[in-house]
Amino acid sequence: MNHTIATIAVLVASVFWGTTGTAASFAPDISPFAIGAFAMGVGGVLLCLTSLKQLINNASTLRKHYSLTLLGSACVAIYPLAFYTSMNSAGVAIGTVVSIASAPLFTVLLEYLIEKKPIATRWLVSFCFGAIGIGFIALGKEHNLAAKGLFSQNIGILLGLIAGLTYAGYSWVAKRLISNGVHSRATMASLFGGAACVLLPSLLITGDALFASVTNTCVALYMAIVPMFLGYWLFSIGLKTIAASQAVLITLLEPIIATILAIVILNEQFQQIGWLGIGLVSISLIIQTVNFKRILVRYSKRLLIP
Repeated sequence: MNHTIATIAVLVASVFWGTTGTAASFAPDISPFAIGAFAMGVGGVLLCLTSLKQLINNASTLRKHYSLTLLGSACVAIYPLAFYTSMNSAGVAIGTVVSIASAPLFTVLLEYLIEKKPIATRWLVSFCFGAIGIGFIALGKEHNLAAKGLFSQNIGILLGLIAGLTYAGYSWVAKRLISNGVHSRATMASLFGGAACVLLPSLLITGDALFASVTNTCVALYMAIVPMFLGYWLFSIGLKTIAASQAVLITLLEPIIATILAIVILNEQFQQIGWLGIGLVSISLIIQTVNFKRILVRYSKRLLIP
């Protein structure tokens, strides 16, 4: 697959994921745990139903790599619980920064330590811009960093690191399975389908408000179909061609989309430092997605043409 198409697929997936916060705001009586479990659980079921042929054809390969599949499913199941609890314990700013900014770092470390892949200078520079930018974006939206106690913040930071690690974990597992010959759709279906077996039963405890109104129902279905089902289908397309560490770094577009939607639709206030953060993340994405070498070669050829 063309590298550009793969990159675009991940970028579009990030746009879908960036809509989740705004969508969830229209159903405030649904707990974050319930909306996360429903979205990822039902999204997993949809991925399985639409990928039955690929799952059957790849069943033997998935069984061969069952430990990877179980690990990936566990990461998918743990991620939303750790992410939302992190924000609840440490505050939105700290929870977001630690969870989202740590995921690319954990991913590249997994590739380096397990697959012995070198860490590219281009990736490292892009990550530095992105991580600092995410921090500034979070500060731009946060108004009271001292509202949480020290113990609660420390717990939130720990859970944020777990969220970042599990996000990195299932992204890395997905890339490994695809590299080992599993179809990309079968890969995502197996990981999210396995997680659905854990996430959906939890709704018996947390999901009482999911269908309490038409608005709640629409929000829940949107979250499951668009950000989760379509988003991770596109993400799997991207992983066919690009490394997991690069794909996860590209998804730093997500908080930019979330911030812009919050300002435009929800009329949230945004401080100037946040706009600086958006600029830094944009630079990070440009460094990671634009092939400067190809552009320079084309430009040089044009200069040589009389």
